[in-house]
Amino acid sequence: MAILFIDIETIPQSPNYNALSEREKQLWQHKSSFFAKEKETAEELYERAGIYAEFGKIIVISMGWLYGEDDNRTLRLLTLKNHNEKELLEALIQVLHKVDNSDSLICGHNIKEFDIPYICRRILINGLKLPSILDVASMKPWQTPFLDTLELWKFGDRKNYTKLDLLAHIFDLPTSKDDIDGSQVYEVYYKDGDLNRIAEYCEKDVLLTSQLYLKLKGQPILEKEQITKVSG
Repeated sequence: MAILFIDIETIPQSPNYNALSEREKQLWQHKSSFFAKEKETAEELYERAGIYAEFGKIIVISMGWLYGEDDNRTLRLLTLKNHNEKELLEALIQVLHKVDNSDSLICGHNIKEFDIPYICRRILINGLKLPSILDVASMKPWQTPFLDTLELWKFGDRKNYTKLDLLAHIFDLPTSKDDIDGSQVYEVYYKDGDLNRIAEYCEKDVLLTSQLYLKLKGQPILEKEQITKVSG
């Protein structure tokens, strides 16, 4: 059985609040009112819009296939990036159709609460059809083909939320935040126009998550020669 690790990077749909239509501004004002602190305005909070599928979009999807066991284990990395979200999601769906025909599991950090719901919502918003491996609305939680390293670390503690970077530190794994972190993606995309830099960061997150998974399973982490990159 292979495990497919996945991570996404998202941004607000518009470069700034003033680029929104009046209706979109009203909708964002209502949404942001639920988490705004005193005196924070909807305009000031718009950089956070990318974490909500209704107001954001996906620009990078990084994946890693983990095969084999012990010294024969390999990780194959594939990163998709595109300014056009619909084309990006179409490419992802092609990949996931192949996964549909296998016994693979999809794994990520906080994947059940963020990446998977976000991907599914954006697929539907773009008028595309969910691949069967993501069409889990009628499934019970234990029937879904998803592994979540955040859940593995919780050990049933529903109150616990531990960031990937903290787990990297305590397990002595190389951080994926050695250049940028998720809070900087908006600025790197809209101000620097550097999609490649974001893609590199996303790929590092996938590699880190795969190494963390192995740590949580008490297995040896991957050496450099066990990791390869493939083109989409």
